[in-house]
Amino acid sequence: MPPTDQNAWRLCVAPMMRYTDRHCRVFHRIVAPNARLYTEMVSTDALLNGDRDRLLRHSASEHPVALQLGGRDADDLARASEIGNRAGFDEINLNVGCPSERVQAGGIGACLMLEEEQVAAAIRAMRAATNIPVTVKCRLGVDGHDDYDFIRRFVATVAEAGIETFIVHARIALLKGLSPAENREIPPLRYERVERLATDFPTLNFVLNGGIRTLAEVDSLRRRHAGLMIGRAAYHDPVFLAEAAARLENRRRPPLAEIIRAYRAYVVRELESGNRLAPLIRPILGLAKGRPGAKRFRRGLTEGTRDPKAAVEILDRSLEYIDWDGDIAAAA
Repeated sequence: MPPTDQNAWRLCVAPMMRYTDRHCRVFHRIVAPNARLYTEMVSTDALLNGDRDRLLRHSASEHPVALQLGGRDADDLARASEIGNRAGFDEINLNVGCPSERVQAGGIGACLMLEEEQVAAAIRAMRAATNIPVTVKCRLGVDGHDDYDFIRRFVATVAEAGIETFIVHARIALLKGLSPAENREIPPLRYERVERLATDFPTLNFVLNGGIRTLAEVDSLRRRHAGLMIGRAAYHDPVFLAEAAARLENRRRPPLAEIIRAYRAYVVRELESGNRLAPLIRPILGLAKGRPGAKRFRRGLTEGTRDPKAAVEILDRSLEYIDWDGDIAAAA
């Protein structure tokens, strides 16, 4: 049988560098109350030798929230996992799917899929160092290793180390010649391979990631996969995330005015603690997508927050450009 807690991954928001910081995660928690949230990828080197408090900072409202790690050395990953465990995260996720050149240069990310025994050794060490779930986020393959047998062998080897949940971006990664952005678009999506993995490994939990942008896709894919992970669509169109969360939980989406009130209260608290407005408003820039006045809303926020002393009044004035009570059709 699949893991008894598989519903914990029914809806996830993908870890995204320069996007899913702590402010973004608080906003996404308001938008999707039960979604599983992920930090930006944190390298073991940064965590073990850098500003640990800054990298691990998160609020109680974010739970369930996972710490995503990037690394290859089993001992370093074990130490980093133990630190993340003590910091209060609900899951440690190992990134073996990022194709960026910078990540490759460190021998981590997607290139590790070519070293499944190394990944398995790291997973064993991470699990021994924690008492929370350890998961893997991967691709379907890398470069010329794009046949089903490759991903099946990878999953089988890593699963033997004790992994129950795999988050699979349903594309291969092309490590040479494509940028990270192109790697999110050019390699074709192969959802059917993730379905096949679930059939071949019925005791494991597979969460589908990649290319999920419409509610029609959410409705279709939810019936064929144990969980869905939404990435940039969640960031650039928060209303889509709110609608998807409501669909998956068979409830109505809360009014946008209610979401705004909740996040505004957070903004006020953060400003009173000495934080700047600019990083606080970045997660909501897409909130008015598709609505009359959206461009004025975004311009008001971005131009108004250039002043490091910008106050909450900038947010309030920008909010007035939109009729938040008037609803529009969500992406179909």
